[in-house]
Amino acid sequence: MKCLVSLEKESQRLAFLLEDSLSREARHWKAPVFRVSSTQETDVSPSQYDETVLWLGRLNIQFHFNPETFAAAVSILNRLLAVVKAQSKYLRCIAITCLILAAKTNEEDEVLPRLREFAVHSGCKCSTAEILRMERIIVEKLHWELYTATPLDFLNIFHAMVLSSWPHLQDLLPQMNPSRHVAFLTRQLQHCMAFHQLLQFRGSTLALVIMTLELEKLTLDWFPVITDLLKKAQIKSADFIRCKELVDEYLTAFEQANTVYIFLPNHQRILGLHGGETAYEFSRRQHFPASSAVLFQRDSLTSVEMYGEMMEADEFYDGFQYLYNEDGLPEQGRLNESGSCSEVASSEDSSTCPPLQPADID
Repeated sequence: MKCLVSLEKESQRLAFLLEDSLSREARHWKAPVFRVSSTQETDVSPSQYDETVLWLGRLNIQFHFNPETFAAAVSILNRLLAVVKAQSKYLRCIAITCLILAAKTNEEDEVLPRLREFAVHSGCKCSTAEILRMERIIVEKLHWELYTATPLDFLNIFHAMVLSSWPHLQDLLPQMNPSRHVAFLTRQLQHCMAFHQLLQFRGSTLALVIMTLELEKLTLDWFPVITDLLKKAQIKSADFIRCKELVDEYLTAFEQANTVYIFLPNHQRILGLHGGETAYEFSRRQHFPASSAVLFQRDSLTSVEMYGEMMEADEFYDGFQYLYNEDGLPEQGRLNESGSCSEVASSEDSSTCPPLQPADID
């Protein structure tokens, strides 16, 4: 009886959170429009937007911010671009200011670096005075209402509602507890937030699509679950289907892309290629001859590597475990400070080759 009462209270709490988030989204959401065929070179192009969001994601990791901060920064950026015609030369200044505003509302004061450190270490090429001026412009244009429901908020709510209403789905999670699973979905969502074609859809629609694609892989009985969430979230079927097609196509192409590493003998480290980048383009970006690099291509991930990436995701987002009252995480197979599994690292100590390091994409 007590268990049923607690489940009912949890369902009511999640329903209230969903209703409140939908209300905020209805008040603030507006999709930015980019002029693809504009004759003015000063306008922000879709590719520039995608690159800027990816840059924000790297900065979010560099400054050790939470994923909620990245989602809030992208949300502020999208809302501003929807009401202001911004020039491309100011895009990075706008983006770093959005990240600063998001960090002020989501991060602890001890985590926040000084404004000068933001300007220097981010590489935005903006002065502190320019960032402060941009900060005033943004809050005035958004009428000082910076907080709105982000796609990550909806993903957390939908994930909790699914596991609360259908607890048997927890047994189908592939070698993951609920907190690690939502962290894995968060990474997929972050990739989609850097894809300009998905800006036409609300954050609630995008989050539900991520959940749907994951449930399709876990169980054949996914349709009743998603139908129930569609009704609760008041999402139009046409928008949902169109968004699902785009996300499925985008994530499939992203997952099938081979990971290519370039080994620099002089630097004793391994660097990664950016998406769609050739070895020659990489060599020009890194300012060294392409002939001095040795390419290593990984065609597929083994189960050990997949589990290692899951553990890495949990290192970044271990705070999700508190949402599901998880007391602890298994220590075996945890990544060490260098980013490799401890068991694998111990077997590589005897090798004469330099140890593999995480790809540095900065």
